[in-house]
Amino acid sequence: MTLNIRVIAPDRTVWDANAEEVILPSSTGQLGILTGHIPLLTALDIGVMRVRINKEWIPIVLLGGFAEVENNKITILVNGAEELEDIDAEIAQRSLEEASAVFAEATSNKAKIEATQNIRKAKARLQALATVTT
Repeated sequence: MTLNIRVIAPDRTVWDANAEEVILPSSTGQLGILTGHIPLLTALDIGVMRVRINKEWIPIVLLGGFAEVENNKITILVNGAEELEDIDAEIAQRSLEEASAVFAEATSNKAKIEATQNIRKAKARLQALATVTT
């Protein structure tokens, strides 16, 4: 038995496939879902979703949203998502450095919050890349 996983961003369906397992970056920590999971609605944080298909883990960066689990179907509505082939390691590293510099120089709370979000996005991209290189 498998899980049907759909990841939907505002502009497209990012993912629609069956898998044996998924690990979500929920707002309360990593959340593993297997077949037969009880119904669940959870907020998602910026982070890496990992999907297991045929013993292989596939990372997808999620930029916050919600997930609903019911009857072996997982519907994930996100603010944005990035698949591994769309992530460039050099750009992600540069984004992390730039966001860190902006945070260090930020004087307003708004600027600090925006920089923190950009740092978290860059770190998620680098984490997704690291999962396939290790």
